[in-house]
Amino acid sequence: MQALAAGLAAHGVKPRDVITFQLFNSPEFALLYLAAQKLRAIAAPVNFRFSPGETAYVLDDSQPTAHVFDASLADATREALEISRHTPALLITAGGSDGRDHATWRGNLPFDDLLNSGADLPDARGGTTWDESTRLYTSGTTGMPKGVPLPSIAEVLTAHDVIMHFPMSPEDRTLNMTPWFHRGGLYPGGPNPVFYVGASCFPMRSFDAGTTLDYVAKYGITFLIGAPTNLELLAAEQEVRPRDLSTLRGIVTMGAPLERAACLRYQSLLTPRIFNGYGTTEAFWNTFLRPADLPEHAGSAGRACTDDDVAVAALSDDEDGAPAEAMPAEAMPFDAMPAKAMPFDAMPFATAPQDGATIGEVVMRSVKSGYAYANNPSEEAARFRDGWVFTGDLATWDESGYVTIVGRKDDMIISGGENVHPVQVEEVLNEHPLVRESLVVGAPDEHWGEVVVAYVVPAAESLTAAECDKHCRAHPMLANFKRPRGYKFVNSLPRTATGKLMHYKLRAEARDGSGFDEFDKP
Repeated sequence: MQALAAGLAAHGVKPRDVITFQLFNSPEFALLYLAAQKLRAIAAPVNFRFSPGETAYVLDDSQPTAHVFDASLADATREALEISRHTPALLITAGGSDGRDHATWRGNLPFDDLLNSGADLPDARGGTTWDESTRLYTSGTTGMPKGVPLPSIAEVLTAHDVIMHFPMSPEDRTLNMTPWFHRGGLYPGGPNPVFYVGASCFPMRSFDAGTTLDYVAKYGITFLIGAPTNLELLAAEQEVRPRDLSTLRGIVTMGAPLERAACLRYQSLLTPRIFNGYGTTEAFWNTFLRPADLPEHAGSAGRACTDDDVAVAALSDDEDGAPAEAMPAEAMPFDAMPAKAMPFDAMPFATAPQDGATIGEVVMRSVKSGYAYANNPSEEAARFRDGWVFTGDLATWDESGYVTIVGRKDDMIISGGENVHPVQVEEVLNEHPLVRESLVVGAPDEHWGEVVVAYVVPAAESLTAAECDKHCRAHPMLANFKRPRGYKFVNSLPRTATGKLMHYKLRAEARDGSGFDEFDKP
């Protein structure tokens, strides 16, 4: 790590400079993450699945001094550099047959040359614990990614949080099945807490269920971390060819809630110790479901983490669904406080009743949160207010503080003046035995403003719009105005790197072209 830091410094990287890198889970990724901190530079891992245009957007947004990319991404990187206005002074290629396959264009260097530079490490001491050390880009369920600056203190406190909640010890061996470039990869079981506590992590370039289970059996992996989709693939593989998973102390999943039936299956096939965390790029995880909560509370996002305050803010009657105005602190009843806040702790909003039914917006405040967006003051002002992070996620909460996510404010469909939350409709559709998964959005309609439409991945070719409609009409938990009026059968649904459905992509598709006319009518 020190050799890499010295090599970067010898090529002009200074404190406060940004280093962007598009790398798979690998030793190079881990070394860059640490070397940037050694230099008091800013490590900015970037989604390696981005299109060239999205990568160009990040390069222009963060203006990095250095950009590191995997050799397999060379063509996409070339295209991104042709699009972007900013060109990093230092381009570095990792991988290739000898690390030099793509070291001829734009003067970029092989990664190994930095390790073997022989340069002296400069003295980079100074600064404060509040200096930015990492910049993460949101997974983008609402559009173009936003850079989230994280100060050094957030790095330390996030490591503490993971070590406490697993709990993690120096003897643990972790494998994160999701990419390290997002907060759900770098932090829970990734390089951040593992290096802090002195444990071991196994980098996997790309997820494979069979290889993951083989690693558990061969190397004694103690924690696996991933999305529910990873767990489903693991369970299917374990059914076909069982491995000895006795060393597992837990599987931590994020990105989406666990359904009860799936949870019971994973506990039976993989390990009884299943955890589920909910959070954001901005604030990491803020609620947590522990093994003792399952399967009773499967489907919920859990309760507030130890050092966090989490609440469900009441929505106002405003058209934009803004949080309702706060009542005076002295008039605020105890049961309107966040689950862990004291009565004297005033909040800048009113909260939704803790009745498990009333929908509001999830808000949180956390010592491990970032509270800004790089170069985006308007989004920053909308999201961060009075020490709280307003997530844009819609949820209910109950008297015990269990939060259940029902959708996003951005995804809300307004049909005939009525609000329709897509997740509720999706859950109904997904109960049909011939529906593999679904995504619900609104399509423009002259009469209703919007009508509900569904993109469905069928489990069998025989599934029809009429059959889906029959199922929805008969379902006791779906009001008629929430029933989809059109269906489009597709092979797959767009998801973020953390497994979240990207409603905005299909919402844009439904609003372009012929709109509602393109859907099969029941």
